[in-house]
Amino acid sequence: MQNKLGVAIIGVNGAVASTLIAGARLMARGLAPRLGMLTEPGGNPAPGEQVTDYLQFPKIEEIHFGGWDLAHGNVYDAAVHHNVLPKAKLDEIKEELEGMKPWPAVFSGEYAENCKGDNIVKAENFRGELEHITGCIEKFKADHGLDTVVMVNLASTERWMELSESHKSLAAFEKGLDANDPSISPAMRYFYVANKLGCPYVNFAPSLTNVPALEEQANELGNPYAGMDGKTGQTLLKTALAAMFKVRNIKVDGWYSVNFLGNNDGLVLDSPASNKTKVLSKAAVLDSIVGYRVENHQVHIHYYKPRGDAKEAWDNIDMVGFAGVPMQMKINFLCQDSILAAPLVMDLVRLCDAAKRKGDKGIQRQLSIYFKSPYTSPGEQAQHNLFDQETMLLEWAKKHADK
Repeated sequence: MQNKLGVAIIGVNGAVASTLIAGARLMARGLAPRLGMLTEPGGNPAPGEQVTDYLQFPKIEEIHFGGWDLAHGNVYDAAVHHNVLPKAKLDEIKEELEGMKPWPAVFSGEYAENCKGDNIVKAENFRGELEHITGCIEKFKADHGLDTVVMVNLASTERWMELSESHKSLAAFEKGLDANDPSISPAMRYFYVANKLGCPYVNFAPSLTNVPALEEQANELGNPYAGMDGKTGQTLLKTALAAMFKVRNIKVDGWYSVNFLGNNDGLVLDSPASNKTKVLSKAAVLDSIVGYRVENHQVHIHYYKPRGDAKEAWDNIDMVGFAGVPMQMKINFLCQDSILAAPLVMDLVRLCDAAKRKGDKGIQRQLSIYFKSPYTSPGEQAQHNLFDQETMLLEWAKKHADK
């Protein structure tokens, strides 16, 4: 028997979230193909082993969505604004999407200076904000008779943060909450509540949340979580191609990556502090796959408004082959950022729900395939090779196969 599943999204009116919700509703009505998801029977038409050979997941028709956002508008207005899915398609589910309005968000411009909106919870302190987040989830759960709610962070990237004293233990974190410690970001406050309520948590953003205090809390309370920073486009290519170069013993001499994007994510990343968070997340994968330091590895992200959600990624790869002869590869990937991201979020929601049902807790390393910077414990090396990540996921699915 499957759980009745809810998804509580931080940033529910964003491009990825509104695309996910609208796409799911279109699929539920038979108005769109069910492609791109590993957890959807028939969603991965390639031959070979599939996660769905071993595990069953809640149907798209039975998944409920809600969430927080700075903007007051409903999900229909948000989806039309982001212009990812055709308006004619959105109009077919207009009434349903108009009924989804965001809950007031926990937010501070100190963490994401280019984000704007006034649908912000009015609370005297951090503890008051935690009560608000808790109340939203409990009402959502009761209104729809949900067994499980998975929380997903699709909010804009927060500024770069170093580990502080409040992050190092759960006891210190609790004291930091009481003192309204500014090093405890909104993203961390949401994650804290998710653990408290037993809601599996997915951090699809590069914002810092996997601090020792919250890992300790998740393990103590038996809550599974996964992150961080969804691996959607350029880094997906990088983790596949780097594995190819390693297998063929071709030396990577340099790799120059540039991203152009004009959606709200791009606008937020126009802030140097948020840009640093994202660039470091994207840059970390290469050396660990090829097994040596690629000295001339550069990653750049530029906000270019005309692109909208249609992100463009340029890669120039310099490599050295047999007898030291140099070669080059150039890639121009024109993609839809939210179209790549939305199916990953659906997979992560279903897989984290499955992990909860199977009794897993803490970091879900088998979900590394979905992230640029997969979560690890201190001192642990993340797996970045795309094909090794696929093996990890399939082995986990076999181990937890539904009888």
